[in-house]
Amino acid sequence: MKLAIPDLVSNSYFPACAAAELGCFADQGLTVELELIFPVDRCYRMLRDGEVDLVGGSAHSALAAFPEWEGVKLLCAQGQGMYWFLVMRADIAGERGDLSVVKDRTIGAAPWVDMGLKQLLVDAGIDALADNITICPVPGAVPVPGQVVNFGVTAAKALQEGLIDGFWANGMGTEVAVQSGAGVIVLDIRRGDGPKQAFNYTMASIAASQSLIDREPETAAAVVRAIVRAQEMLREDTSLAVRVASKLFPERETALIERLIQRDLPYYDARITREFVAGMNRFGREIGILQGDPAYEQVVAAQFAPLWNMKEKA
Repeated sequence: MKLAIPDLVSNSYFPACAAAELGCFADQGLTVELELIFPVDRCYRMLRDGEVDLVGGSAHSALAAFPEWEGVKLLCAQGQGMYWFLVMRADIAGERGDLSVVKDRTIGAAPWVDMGLKQLLVDAGIDALADNITICPVPGAVPVPGQVVNFGVTAAKALQEGLIDGFWANGMGTEVAVQSGAGVIVLDIRRGDGPKQAFNYTMASIAASQSLIDREPETAAAVVRAIVRAQEMLREDTSLAVRVASKLFPERETALIERLIQRDLPYYDARITREFVAGMNRFGREIGILQGDPAYEQVVAAQFAPLWNMKEKA
């Protein structure tokens, strides 16, 4: 099986990476290959076209290839809550949570990831057009044939080089920028910054096509068990994160990963709640990628809910 993720050198989709590298998929009888495919909407288009079997990316981005959630479902969460950070240049950043710093600035963000920032500004009462806020691709983040791009790390480099005033990206890019002294965190949505509703705009999830779920329900269940087990293993021993990263990350990012995973552990919960789906649906309608209000069971493969908290039921 091929599992597509849109960013590899990152903590965002680390449970999927850990499930592959720690043998969790293999223990379930699955052979799963991680495939870095950027940007996330391309991951979902390849899922639609049968070129990959699973996507470990932002949940809302499934709508890029599956309008109104027709033909795809979320199997489980990799982590709760919208997991991106707003980081601004250290010389212009003000108080934590002060969004006035984005006015008249250029902020880098990946396709479909940028929607989270755009809606966040709306919900915070900020008019991006009137306040001359430019949200654009990060220089160097668009891959060319034969080149592998890791978005967050590339965003941190662009910030250090003064090519952008800020970025909206993952925890690894954030950590690199902060440690270098080039960036300061303005918003950390998971930990309470920004409009409250932003937490449920999206999450890091695992998605599969409806056809795979119908055709191979036990395979889908095995995928969920593997992700849950990877979350449990990381909770029990965060040093395993270094073991995983050493096979996938450059040396600098490998040295940072355990600290990032320790911070993320409170959000390692495979559940997908009705409250989350309602919040994501609202976000989708507001940003213009969803027309209706699909039922929870249309978005989530709810038959696998008993597997989301396997340890509690053991």
